[in-house]
Amino acid sequence: MKFGLSMFGLGPRHYARVAQAAEAAGFDSVWLPDHVVFPETIPATYPYDASGVPGMDSSVGVFDPWVILAAVAQATTTILMGTAVYILPLRHPIIAGRALVTLDHLSNGRVLLGAGVGWLEPEFEIMGEDFTKRGKRMDETIPLLRRMWTEPTIEHHGEFFDMPPFKFNPKPRKGTIPILIGGDSPAALRRAGRLGDGWLEIGLHSLEELSGRLAKVKAARSEAGLPEAPFDVTLIMRPKDMALTDELVRQLEDLGVGRIIVGQVAKATGGITVDTACEWAAEFGRETISRYG
Repeated sequence: MKFGLSMFGLGPRHYARVAQAAEAAGFDSVWLPDHVVFPETIPATYPYDASGVPGMDSSVGVFDPWVILAAVAQATTTILMGTAVYILPLRHPIIAGRALVTLDHLSNGRVLLGAGVGWLEPEFEIMGEDFTKRGKRMDETIPLLRRMWTEPTIEHHGEFFDMPPFKFNPKPRKGTIPILIGGDSPAALRRAGRLGDGWLEIGLHSLEELSGRLAKVKAARSEAGLPEAPFDVTLIMRPKDMALTDELVRQLEDLGVGRIIVGQVAKATGGITVDTACEWAAEFGRETISRYG
């Protein structure tokens, strides 16, 4: 089992140091969240909590994850860097592809694109994009990104993007950049199976629920003729999820989960500091990661 570290709660200048501590502790990857902009009031439509209320409000600072991860790339040597999750339909594919390839070259091929369609409708309205068509836009974007990263000349004529022949260089250092699809809606599960190099599950309510969703992903892969292709299943654990015991890790491995993303919980007083984040990563490495090395 591999373990990833979700980085949050600090200013962007601190994450390179936290990533260094995570790398030293044995984490295989670090992950950043993504939003472009918040409306004045965030509606209670968050899909990963029964209340619909996300664990943030509109006063939270929003930073570009690829810029922060560029600093992480320069401070580390082996740890992978990803997004959980990047709202891909809010970006033009050439802009997104260029940012990803730039980080890919800075990091010598250590980039993972965790991508989702987003859930915050006002964010799409502010950006001038149609919230109801975000899934179709993402379905068009993913194959286009892969073509940009692998083909010498690209021409594309689709519902959302119409591009005459063009060159996209440089290409990724290791041939392509893995794309992990986040989300647990029926459409997201199908998309992960058909178009993803992996699936990001956000939260763990029960093993039965996870097993059922994985079955849908696998069915979509079979329908797409990809049942034997390499596929990365990553679980993002939240504080209120099931306790991370050895037995649970074994059960997750049996289901096919290859990576668990964890994050430090802020203390009742003082919140998260760069020192406590680094100390927490080191402790998690000693007490948990070391048992699975």
